[in-house]
Amino acid sequence: MEHRHQSPDTPGSCFNLFHMCHCVLAVEMDATEFRRRGKEMVDFIADYMENIEQRQVYPDVEPGYLRCLIPQEAPEDPDTYDNVVKDIERVIMPGVTHWHSPYFYAYFPTASSYPAMLADMLSGAIGCIGFSWAASPACTELETVMLDWLGKMLNLPEDFIAGTTGKGGGVIQGSASEATLVALLAARRRKVQLVLAEQPERTEADIISKLVAYTSDQAHSSVERAGLIGGMRMRKVPTDEKFAIGGEDLIRIIEEDKKAGLIPSFFCATLGTTPSCAFDHITELGPICNAENMWMHIDAAYAGSSFICPEFRPLLDGIEFADSFNFNPHKWLLVNFDCSTMWVKRRSDLIGAFKMDPVYLKHDHQESGLVTDYRHWQIPLGRRFRSLKMWFVFRMYGVKGLQDYIRQHVRLAKEFENMVRDDPRFEISADVVLGLVCFRLKGSNELNETLLKRLNSARRIHLVPCQLAGNFVLRFAVCARTTESRHVQVAWHHIRELASELLLEKGH
Repeated sequence: MEHRHQSPDTPGSCFNLFHMCHCVLAVEMDATEFRRRGKEMVDFIADYMENIEQRQVYPDVEPGYLRCLIPQEAPEDPDTYDNVVKDIERVIMPGVTHWHSPYFYAYFPTASSYPAMLADMLSGAIGCIGFSWAASPACTELETVMLDWLGKMLNLPEDFIAGTTGKGGGVIQGSASEATLVALLAARRRKVQLVLAEQPERTEADIISKLVAYTSDQAHSSVERAGLIGGMRMRKVPTDEKFAIGGEDLIRIIEEDKKAGLIPSFFCATLGTTPSCAFDHITELGPICNAENMWMHIDAAYAGSSFICPEFRPLLDGIEFADSFNFNPHKWLLVNFDCSTMWVKRRSDLIGAFKMDPVYLKHDHQESGLVTDYRHWQIPLGRRFRSLKMWFVFRMYGVKGLQDYIRQHVRLAKEFENMVRDDPRFEISADVVLGLVCFRLKGSNELNETLLKRLNSARRIHLVPCQLAGNFVLRFAVCARTTESRHVQVAWHHIRELASELLLEKGH
């Protein structure tokens, strides 16, 4: 047999394979370098957070700015970590909207705290995909307990607490949008089963075509989107002068639909609407939903965090009528995104809607009644170890620390409201209940649109608008953990200054 010599360059040679492996190992970050780089990154993050108010809050870039700053293809050979870090300031930071700047007053808060960041690091390191108890018991069990902790902080009815024997319980969803969709799909399944039990001659497709859901004309767009995805028509109920739904209007629309042969199935109430932080009258609405055997879901994405404070807990009165309840600790409870907490009275309603049990996901304890598999509570299969963030934050702040944080934001909003009221050129457009102030210049919508455009173009503060009763309104939401009175006063001085320039131009 002819012996063929393999040169170092021969594909498949031992030398070549060793050389390839050696190259890969040579560039892989080992534990020693990770310790050093990790400390450097912590320093970078701490410096960023400490000096964030020195950065322009809103970026001055045009769409597509980033593509020309980086290659069009991934590198063939490894780059250095130092080069990557250098590019953070060159490539990334110019296009960042600094949500945690004390001059960011747009949308609603997105939570941030150092304990939550550290917990996220640990979650990333553990790297489990906690779709079932067996996939990582701690991931499942800590989530169940943390949702019970938070449910008790909110003083939720016992029906929503899992404990060791409860029929309800909580789950972390990715967002309030997901929670609303999950609730709607569970409501759809439950209503179809109820109708089939009474009218077995009907088909499931026929029943689904008649289902109807209801929400406020002030509700977040994600509620309507849930209806689109879930195949359920969505009726918007008009609101009162406080931008909230009352019982009479809901009853009227339900009766109209029943006469038209439709089947009322789902109602999404909002506590703390996105435009103005209005609160639907759930003590009126809940009994109506119960009488109609309609699923009642409560979306309190922003406001829900405040309910841990006794003085704000009455805003949640009526929760006992609900089938499900959701809010976002990742908005206002110092738990970094994503962490949207959802509770149900009967977890069997969710599990029944989503349960798929292939043999490769089964495990010995799933029928024991002692554990839950959260894959049956959500749309995705995989899930991160998000409850670590709650565990770190709740322990390191305590309930009192979290309450103090909420109250500080509310005080700052009240301070801003008082300054607006003291200027006769401005008006308050909605009740200030928590950390959001809706205000406008007295005058036309065009005047206020121009003011907002100038404010955001100046990039010293960042606001977004809403429409209330046909008026273009500016929203001032206290957002950042580090916001202080001095920041609010600087923002108001800037608003007044630009308003004065605008009114002078208009001859007012």
